[in-house]
Amino acid sequence: MKLKSIFLVISVLMLEQQIYAATEVQPSLSQNKEMKPMQNSLSQQQQAIIPIAAYAANGDLVKLSQSLKDGLDQGLTIAEIKEVLVQTYAYAGFPRSLNALATFMQVLEQRKENGIHDVEGKMNNALPKDYQALLQGTQNQTQLVGQPVKGALFEFAPAIDEYLKAHLFGDIFSRDVLNWQDREIATLSMLSALEGVDSQLQSHLNIAKNQGVTSHHFEDIQKILSKKVGLQVGQRFQKVLTSFPNQ
Repeated sequence: MKLKSIFLVISVLMLEQQIYAATEVQPSLSQNKEMKPMQNSLSQQQQAIIPIAAYAANGDLVKLSQSLKDGLDQGLTIAEIKEVLVQTYAYAGFPRSLNALATFMQVLEQRKENGIHDVEGKMNNALPKDYQALLQGTQNQTQLVGQPVKGALFEFAPAIDEYLKAHLFGDIFSRDVLNWQDREIATLSMLSALEGVDSQLQSHLNIAKNQGVTSHHFEDIQKILSKKVGLQVGQRFQKVLTSFPNQ
């Protein structure tokens, strides 16, 4: 009887270990994203993202073309630039994103004809088989903002809340070609190039700050927008930045 009792205890312990292993919660994609400390100044690649994102958003394809060439020369990879241009559609619409991508294709073809071979760069890692866009997007959004996002607007139109969470913060922000800091630098640049989106610009200033973008980096963004995109764009960014409560 004692021997049977010992075997029974061992069997129960083994079963408990199996159940624990099967039910152990895996870390989410957002939890796996460690916020990397930024340098005091924006890197050359981050500086190059600013005019690319701004011109992609406002549709100035001639100036975008030159900014794309500059970005490649400053060390941005093809994959990184494509990621910025794809993300553009979430803030400026599909037409601007598609036109920007077509312009980039032309730039790459011209450079190839001129004997310039640009670096493709790393591809996006495949999402887990059990990936759920809405669940992951909600986690990403909460981590980016610093708290769950709710409000009367999302209660009024639940569909837009779902699209924001599932697609923008889920499908797009779960892609790892760009880190979240770089995505927010791109977003700030896009919104600065558009009129009538001060509220969204202020929201993304807060998100950027949560991701380690500092007041010095904001100053760099403002200067680059003013110099390379336009004084009015830089002033728009500065105006919202001045009213930013956490600045």
